Amino acid sequence: MQTTKISNRVLQCVRCPNCRSKLHTGATAWVCVANECRTEHPIVDGIPVLINESRSVFSFADFTSRRITTLNHRKGALKWIDENLLPSISVNYSAKANYDELVKLLLASSSNPLVLVVGGSAAGAGMMPLLKNKKIELLETDVSLGPRTTLVADAHDLPLANEVVDGVVVQAVLEHVVDPTRCVEEIHRVLKPGGFIYAETPFIQQVHLPPYDFTRFTRWGHRRLFRWFEEVGSGATGGPGMALAWSYQYFLLSFVEKKALRRAVTVFARLTSFYLKYFDRYLSQRSAALDAASGLFFLGRKAIVPISDRKLIMQYRPPVEPRAKG
Repeated sequence: MQTTKISNRVLQCVRCPNCRSKLHTGATAWVCVANECRTEHPIVDGIPVLINESRSVFSFADFTSRRITTLNHRKGALKWIDENLLPSISVNYSAKANYDELVKLLLASSSNPLVLVVGGSAAGAGMMPLLKNKKIELLETDVSLGPRTTLVADAHDLPLANEVVDGVVVQAVLEHVVDPTRCVEEIHRVLKPGGFIYAETPFIQQVHLPPYDFTRFTRWGHRRLFRWFEEVGSGATGGPGMALAWSYQYFLLSFVEKKALRRAVTVFARLTSFYLKYFDRYLSQRSAALDAASGLFFLGRKAIVPISDRKLIMQYRPPVEPRAKG
């Protein structure tokens, strides 16, 4: 019998992603109890695979065969060098403070909040305030069998009942889904009234994690994506310095195609441009930098009615106020 990491509290919330009926939790599979469905969701290494196979880009076989779906969690020599010896061109100066704020909001609304992490097979940047707080229960889901994955779940069809979680974290995920609007609708559905969302999504950043890389958002495109949420805070996660470093690296990579050469060019680019990210310690806090940011964040509270497109556009303020004529 496989032992899962699912708490009794979460078991009460889990539903079939196909029809949202309850599930019978067996030893080797979780089976939908609805006679018209009866989908068998396999358990792999103690992790239930709760995807709507007919609509997901992934299949049960991807997980039962333990294929690398999105993130590769296997450690090799090159990956170790990449993570430990080479300087990174990326930095997130906002995440820790944002997670501190999210924790405060969650604990003010509930003594023991349940938080869904979408794309949670590995811990995100700055996430420690959320991870270390014992009063907060995390349900960490992903379409990747990683060290922190509790459930395999596709954000297009979340395997949860309506209005059951106090918060949702979706960090560096929405660029990798085929339909971000549907995913945000699902997040809105599973959040309790007044529940909180924290999202980070790239704006100026080249393709990463191919072929699962589909979409980028401007600041206002990002705000519209979360139009069914009241804004608590928003801003840049990575600024123009990080955006410039990524563009420089991929400019150089455009000249080469062989794997070994691309590896060498990547190393050269990182060694000669990593310092650009340090400008963002200053620039990321400036409104003038938002239209050139590498990535954006949104912290919001579930709303009953959406912000209208007219109101959204009226809220726009240019980074530099125009001078009066005359």
